[in-house]
Amino acid sequence: MILAQQTMPLFDWTWVGRNLDNIWDRTLEHLKLTGFALVVGLALSIALAALALRRPRTYEPITAATGIMYTIPSLAVFALARPWFGIGFVTAEIALVSYTLLILIRNIVAGINGVPPGVREAALGMGYRDGERLRRIEFPLALPVIVAGLRIATVTVIGLVTVTSLLGLGGLGFFILDGIRRSVIFPTGIIVGVVLSVALAAILDLALLAVGRILTPWTRRDAV
Repeated sequence: MILAQQTMPLFDWTWVGRNLDNIWDRTLEHLKLTGFALVVGLALSIALAALALRRPRTYEPITAATGIMYTIPSLAVFALARPWFGIGFVTAEIALVSYTLLILIRNIVAGINGVPPGVREAALGMGYRDGERLRRIEFPLALPVIVAGLRIATVTVIGLVTVTSLLGLGGLGFFILDGIRRSVIFPTGIIVGVVLSVALAAILDLALLAVGRILTPWTRRDAV
């Protein structure tokens, strides 16, 4: 076994060539798990943030509850959800979604509350109702802060998806777990899983940054 560890190359390109289809499938799985968690987390966060904005007294209980969820280790969430949902996609997503809520709710509320009072008064003077003002005035102005929170949540979830490999999912985490579980540690699989996970996080972060700039062209003018 010691001899095998000494002679095994740090990175085996031939293994990568033989497993390109599997790497692609696991990458898509990683994106699927991430995307679903972000969509559900954003939808729940918008609803809870709207409640907090309409009834400010609910903000502290909401952030306290989501803060507790954020601090619970993912393995503990898996264990708590398993009796009801078994081991699989739903259990994984419960854990992933729970880690997005605190980040997104705080940023949505902070973004909306950060709209200058003069803008609100001008909107009221133009006859905008509360819901219309929120949708057409306040939400667009809050987008830079909201997108910043979405970027943080995205990077967080991409890293956590690797842990769901313990449930038989995990996307690119499959290669990390497989490389560790072998009788002789297989560094190629670990490197592939880690590097591609980091690359996905960087690519999606830059993509969201670009989308945010497209949706808020006034921020570019202000920077100039």
